[in-house]
Amino acid sequence: MYEQVYSAIKKAILNGEIEEGAPLPSIRTLAKDLQISVITTKRAYDELERDGFIDSVQGKGSFVAYQNPERLKEAGICIIEEKITEAIDEAKRLKITQKEFLEIIKLLFDEE
Repeated sequence: MYEQVYSAIKKAILNGEIEEGAPLPSIRTLAKDLQISVITTKRAYDELERDGFIDSVQGKGSFVAYQNPERLKEAGICIIEEKITEAIDEAKRLKITQKEFLEIIKLLFDEE
């Protein structure tokens, strides 16, 4: 369960939905809002802090960390890799060849 909380907050940070320096809900408040344990919420916050997405200040709370652009790019690449892996798995299930798959990617990429 903590992975879901971690992923949701990380995604919101990477997408800019939560701005740098913005305060996050307290661990207790988020746990209550999501109806999960405080331990689960704390674990998600600890992981986010360890990975550099948030900073926690004793007695003040947790805040979105100011991000290094290279770190943001690397995190974004990881998300893209996960999604592409899912798409590849689905393509294989549908018996789409690598050539066909790459053509689809090229067409979609060139649209923008």
